[in-house]
Amino acid sequence: MATFGKATFDTVIYAASRPTYPQALYEYVFRFHDLGCGTGQATVELTRFQKVIGTDPSAGMLESARKRLTSNDNVHQEQVEYVQSPAEKLEFLKPESVDLMIAAQAGHWFDWSTMWPEAARVLRKDGTVAIWNYSEFRLPRYHALSTSISQFFQGTDPLNSVGPYWQQPGRSILDNHLVAIPSAEEVVPGAFKDFTRRYFTGTYHPHLPSPLPILMRKVMTWNDLYGYLRTASALHTFLEKNPGDTLRPEGDICMRFWKSLMRGAEEQDGVEVRAEDDVEVEWPLALIMVKKA
Repeated sequence: MATFGKATFDTVIYAASRPTYPQALYEYVFRFHDLGCGTGQATVELTRFQKVIGTDPSAGMLESARKRLTSNDNVHQEQVEYVQSPAEKLEFLKPESVDLMIAAQAGHWFDWSTMWPEAARVLRKDGTVAIWNYSEFRLPRYHALSTSISQFFQGTDPLNSVGPYWQQPGRSILDNHLVAIPSAEEVVPGAFKDFTRRYFTGTYHPHLPSPLPILMRKVMTWNDLYGYLRTASALHTFLEKNPGDTLRPEGDICMRFWKSLMRGAEEQDGVEVRAEDDVEVEWPLALIMVKKA
């Protein structure tokens, strides 16, 4: 996770280019928590609670989250607080003081041997932990491009893939849909109940048990997709390690990959694909939920 803490990592672009979480996801979590339906993305959705505290070890991420908060007119600023802290060390929280803990696109970095005991300490009885991550994107109109997408993100060629530049084991945990996160009931026996895994992965990963329909999807321009691709921490590291790649006449590795996707779309549709044209993007999502016993 150190890449996100580097001064050269642009957290503003990261926040602006990443997809937002659908309301249906929050409703699913709130139903589990018995609330009924209804870089700070997830935090501002939790304002039905009296107090919301967001934590992150990265000062840059927290700065971006605070800016996001001040630009949201639907949230009472005094209701939300941000604290620089690792998730496994929440000394600023009193025992049994928390109703709901969430980790959005972050749980693959945690040390769950200490995270689950800390969650057990701060949660009230029947309090909920909800962890979710979305994985490698897909283009539902262009299924044939899935192999190219996986090759770019997970390939082993250090000059033609960002795969070798992810921080591990976090990225592998994300790519494998959080299966490696141990059960809270096993780590802290007697402290939790109702441990649940849900996979909103559609037809993309049929090996997962009982996959549910895709929740995360967005129609964006190809230009927007390019902006999203550039937020990958592995790309940031790749360009640090291979500065000469930016001098290639056809563009750097990200530009080349983006153009290859557009060429693939053109080949399928038989028409020119322009950067300003729309494309539908989907993200498989894994969700873990558990309650304090």
